[in-house]
Amino acid sequence: MSTTRTATAVSTARYRRARAFTGHYLEMVIAMVVGMIALGPVWSWVLERIGATELFSRPDLAAIVMATDMTIAMSAWMRFRGHGWAPITEMAAAMYLPFILLFVPLWAGLISAATLMVAGHLLMLLAMAGVMLLRVQEYTHAHHTHHVAQQA
Repeated sequence: MSTTRTATAVSTARYRRARAFTGHYLEMVIAMVVGMIALGPVWSWVLERIGATELFSRPDLAAIVMATDMTIAMSAWMRFRGHGWAPITEMAAAMYLPFILLFVPLWAGLISAATLMVAGHLLMLLAMAGVMLLRVQEYTHAHHTHHVAQQA
């Protein structure tokens, strides 16, 4: 009976950690979407006012702006949820690096703007999961709002 209880407790703990990990991931993705929706029009308005709307016709600049919109919202959400600056910085890097790496084949004419956007987003999601796995403890426990994590 004790072995059964122990196995059940271990199974329950694994389930809770996996659920917390998945929940953290989904929260960040939702924050990123909110960032794109909320900040995208701001950029459009500013560029229209200064007469520089053609900048968004460049896929590399559009990708960086979109990554910035997502990163701002995701970073704010992570900080609000109590994450420290180190995990926030790592996650921000995971959001920019896939696009930056794809700029070389874009500029060389090897991939299209559409491929940049699709591949960049897919690689970003994978990079985010990878960063989370590097700090699995950070993302497998519940964070309390306004509780700043111990690491810098």
